Amino acid sequence: MGEETADRAGGTDGWRGWRGWRAAAEDALYGAQGFYRRPEGPAGHFRTSVHASPLFARAVAALLGRVDEALGRPAVLDFVDMAAGRGELAAGVLAALPAEVAARTRVRAVEVAARPAGLDHRIEWLPEPPRGITGLLFANEWLDNVPVEVAEVDAAGTARLVLVRRDGTERLGGPVSGADAAWLARWWPLTGEPGLRAEIGRPRDEAWAAAVGGVARGLAVAVDYAHTVAARPPFGTLTGFRKGRGTAPVPDGSCDITAHVALDACALPGGRTLPQRDALRALGITGARPPLTLASTDPAAYVRALASAGEAAELTAPGGLGDFGWLLQPVGVPDPLAAG
Repeated sequence: MGEETADRAGGTDGWRGWRGWRAAAEDALYGAQGFYRRPEGPAGHFRTSVHASPLFARAVAALLGRVDEALGRPAVLDFVDMAAGRGELAAGVLAALPAEVAARTRVRAVEVAARPAGLDHRIEWLPEPPRGITGLLFANEWLDNVPVEVAEVDAAGTARLVLVRRDGTERLGGPVSGADAAWLARWWPLTGEPGLRAEIGRPRDEAWAAAVGGVARGLAVAVDYAHTVAARPPFGTLTGFRKGRGTAPVPDGSCDITAHVALDACALPGGRTLPQRDALRALGITGARPPLTLASTDPAAYVRALASAGEAAELTAPGGLGDFGWLLQPVGVPDPLAAG
């Protein structure tokens, strides 16, 4: 085999050649021994909004309630949790729904890993997103783990694919061409300065379009760290996470491999993006401190309210979770947050 091709000796664990980041990350994350199949799940390595506070699941349940109203309260209301981890969000949303709505709601979690033990029997566990959804499809930190190619500008000013070995060593491959080159020109132009990098988000655009295509009527939402064409990071965002800490992105299955999402490129006609802080505030998560008078009239209630305010503040904080982008894609209904 050539130097710029994959070289396998017994499956994923035997890979030792050069590949593009898309193929390398696909194996490292979702292969037979991939990171997302590990028993501890994503929560064992990093903390998302879902893990930060049950307020997040309550906010998503409130959003589902708005979608339910926009749909005219159908007999079967769908909630689909994309990249469900170990079902934390799906379980939290189901628990937060009013009894009447919960009785009509079909909850489905989509994840490559096996169904976790002890998950609420009402939650269906699927390896692929369903079709014909009437309700809400919610993808929290999914698109950042859809593997993409990485491009880097060489000394001659040409954007080339970055190739990687299983130990994380990189080298430059051939020039970016075809649909990937067209995507870069439209969504992440590289100026020709050597060393500049970009993540080619075309597979994410396609994955999102396919997921939205499964919604017959309702709303699809993608939530991720994001950037826009006006302010792309000059050296990209590819990184790894292991046991709560950032680390080098090594495609051997030992760590998460992630990169921020060009949500503006993913958006389909009628979609819009907004910061998480604005979305959550529209759903009643404000982070406002309780009045001090409550401390004297009901100290226990004051302590609970103060703790809740702290959790809400974390979910909406600038420079942290509040900077996540929300991409809202209504399908056949008005934007449920447009007047929020």
